[in-house]
Amino acid sequence: MSFFAILFALLIEQARPLARGNAIHATLRAWARWVSRNFDAGKPHHGWVAWSLAVIGPSAAALGIHWLLTLTVGWPFAVLWSVAVLYITLGFRQFSHHFTTIRDALDAGDEAQARQLLAQWQQVDASELPRSEIVRHVIEYSVLAAHRHVFGVLAWFSVLAAFGLGPAGAVFYRMSEFVARYWQYRSRMQVQPASEALQSAAARAWWAADWLPARMTAIAFAVVGSFEEAIDSWRNFAQRFPNDNDGVILAATSGAVNVRLGGEALKFRAAGPEPSPDTISTQGREAQPGHLRSIVGLVWRSVVLWLALLALLTLARLLG
Repeated sequence: MSFFAILFALLIEQARPLARGNAIHATLRAWARWVSRNFDAGKPHHGWVAWSLAVIGPSAAALGIHWLLTLTVGWPFAVLWSVAVLYITLGFRQFSHHFTTIRDALDAGDEAQARQLLAQWQQVDASELPRSEIVRHVIEYSVLAAHRHVFGVLAWFSVLAAFGLGPAGAVFYRMSEFVARYWQYRSRMQVQPASEALQSAAARAWWAADWLPARMTAIAFAVVGSFEEAIDSWRNFAQRFPNDNDGVILAATSGAVNVRLGGEALKFRAAGPEPSPDTISTQGREAQPGHLRSIVGLVWRSVVLWLALLALLTLARLLG
């Protein structure tokens, strides 16, 4: 019943998105802080213990509730539980407001506002970016956000749910991404910083958790976009990005919609000399506001592809 759980969660999220600063996300942040404060002693094995508690603990809780509902009140209630968990972990509206406001500013010709909104979104210096670079970075951040909030969650949820593990996969994926980003952010801000061992463990675990979903997202983009160009860009340019998993997605996106990507250099402006964007850029046309509409279409077609595949698998299981 994964198809129905995902479909209902997406519909509810579109109609009534989870509010920013909600109690659930605040609780998860408090949980991550508590775990790092009490179990991060600076040694490598302490880092893995803290990561396991922070990520596997909530995942196991979600699985336990799923099994309890299945055994006591029946599978319909277990499906409702999956819908509730997916509503929290899955959804465009958790990040799409950033994309929409920047796109509207560009459409209105207000590049200064677009730069300010981009800087606020990603906490980077965008004060000197030209229009094409603003669009390029919005595309990159939006595609990666769509992967982490939608397609990666779909991948982990669908695979583990097929083995009877309910929504545990969705929780595992989102928590893996969250703690890796959150502990690094707090260390950079020097607010109860996590140790190097904990950050390393979280980063390595996140890379492993995202390896397969990143490639599934890239394949979906290739299928619904320009297939040959996407695969060619993936093969030739994915390694030029600092993060291997992100590079696969961005390279496939570049080929799928014929846009030049590779703006990771923006992230390093505050840290030191800026690498030349040309050293990590893909081929394609210079990014223009029209490409933002192409990205929206690419992402939604990929969602439809996912739902169609899940619907066919669900139908085959019911008929079989």
